[in-house]
Amino acid sequence: MADNVTSLFRSTAAHSPSMAALTRESDGAGPVDFCIPCNPYFPTPAMFEEMAGRLRDIITYYPSSADTITAELCSLLQLPPQCVAMGNGSTELITWIDHLLVRESLAIPVPTFGRWTDQPMETGKRVDMFPLQESSGFALDLAQYAEFIRARGTRVAVICNPNNPDGGFLHKHAIVQFMDAMADLDLVVIDESFLEFADAENEPSVVQEAMLRPNVIVLRSLGKNFGLHGIRFGYLVANPALAGRVRSMLPKWNLNSFAEHVVFMLKEHGAEYAQSLHQVRRDRMDMSGQLSSLPGLTVYPSQGNFLFVRLPVGAEGTVVRDRMLTEHRILVRECGNKIGSSSRFLRLVVRPQVDVRRLVSGLEQVLYGTSRRGAAVPEQATGTSYSSGTAAVDRLVSETNGSGMRGLAAQTAGAGAPGLAAAPSAGTGMPLPAAASTVMADPAGGMPVPAVASAGVQQGMPQPVPQTFAQPAPQPAPSPAPQPVPVPLPEPVPQPAPMPAAAQQPLAPAAYSAQVPSQMPPPTGPTPPGVPARGGLTAAQVRGTNGLSTAPATGWPGPQAAWPEAAGMGQVG
Repeated sequence: MADNVTSLFRSTAAHSPSMAALTRESDGAGPVDFCIPCNPYFPTPAMFEEMAGRLRDIITYYPSSADTITAELCSLLQLPPQCVAMGNGSTELITWIDHLLVRESLAIPVPTFGRWTDQPMETGKRVDMFPLQESSGFALDLAQYAEFIRARGTRVAVICNPNNPDGGFLHKHAIVQFMDAMADLDLVVIDESFLEFADAENEPSVVQEAMLRPNVIVLRSLGKNFGLHGIRFGYLVANPALAGRVRSMLPKWNLNSFAEHVVFMLKEHGAEYAQSLHQVRRDRMDMSGQLSSLPGLTVYPSQGNFLFVRLPVGAEGTVVRDRMLTEHRILVRECGNKIGSSSRFLRLVVRPQVDVRRLVSGLEQVLYGTSRRGAAVPEQATGTSYSSGTAAVDRLVSETNGSGMRGLAAQTAGAGAPGLAAAPSAGTGMPLPAAASTVMADPAGGMPVPAVASAGVQQGMPQPVPQTFAQPAPQPAPSPAPQPVPVPLPEPVPQPAPMPAAAQQPLAPAAYSAQVPSQMPPPTGPTPPGVPARGGLTAAQVRGTNGLSTAPATGWPGPQAAWPEAAGMGQVG
């Protein structure tokens, strides 16, 4: 594969170039794909042959209306059609959620799927990013996330379960409790796009609970589950009012004829789909073991159909990516352009064992110097010894969020704002407490979960969380010396100067934040849309825009009655 193919990665923003683009720039044969997270075992070869035999009719004629296709899907999943809206891919639904239901601000743990940060940023919303810590395996602590949302005054909260790119998983009871604690928000979105690949819980989906709540949407993907990204189809589940509001904005023919054909095929192929999910889960375990054998490579636990790995010290992800592509014809996802990640991380899609052996062999040659070009090029010096591997968020937390939180802590400490747990001490930024940074094994097996969430699993519900979740939205505490919030946005954060040799030991996030003086006056009222939250940075500023103007642009084993397992819900009525 020609070396100039790697230049395509330089022209992309938060995503990799498409397989079509890579194929056009090569000799006509695409690479082995460890980048695009889809199901490699479904549809079956026989299903592809059936679609190929009907290709002329499929692409010649209009599809049925979205209502007809949605009704067929709902009959398989045993969901009421009035609670479902189907979109031309989950990104279309994310776009309409942002336009219709996100008024001013959205909170999202990072790193995550890029559209959850970029879409609201493009429409001038404030994006409050909650950094997942490498030190805790990128596990999401829902109690801390709830505190963060209350402190920011965010109006919309998003959780991806499992999360992309790390595959982190949250148990159903914890998410339901979070949804109830956030009942006063404008909206809570649970993105379950990869949930059908999870096996840590028998019925992990919260779609049934979402339909009963006035402010919850569950987003689900079909392209990822069925291995058909090119068809572009997904759906959301919510109460009839929310689902109807989104559905009313969608074009009558927003779903194409391929999507219709696949949906109407599914009732005959439930057993094959169930087997495909089972095989992906087995391959995930095998692939994790093989990658873990590589010296210095860290593999994080995952419940998705991908694995998040940290490269050995000295290896730079873009170099590894380019050499894997040009020398071994293997496409991997380097995560340096994901907010909250860095180029030391790769996301590798689960594939059959024969492909995994090829991947491991290629990584061995690139990383450890057994190829003609030697070992991977060491990464460039950053000028500081502290790094959690999440450079953009480290800068956000240490340089700005720490300052903003100090001002907030000073107010809440004196006024005792209702509904807020104890604010972080001055100068600590947003470090994880000991209880949250301890990852415990889930008694039921599967993914490790944070101590806060697992402490009460034996009794069915986590005990510490209700004490930490803030129920009502806190009122701003009076400031002793009110000052107007400056209209100009803060200047871009300068790069830190190189540290002296004596200070080359890694610093804890708290110590690092404590070195940064407060740069913003304490807030005196609600934060207008697009203005930095509590003296911090917006996502737009992290990406280099001003934040105010719009930026450039478990199985279905038989008869139809058994299909609800596709959504992880079990039998219905």
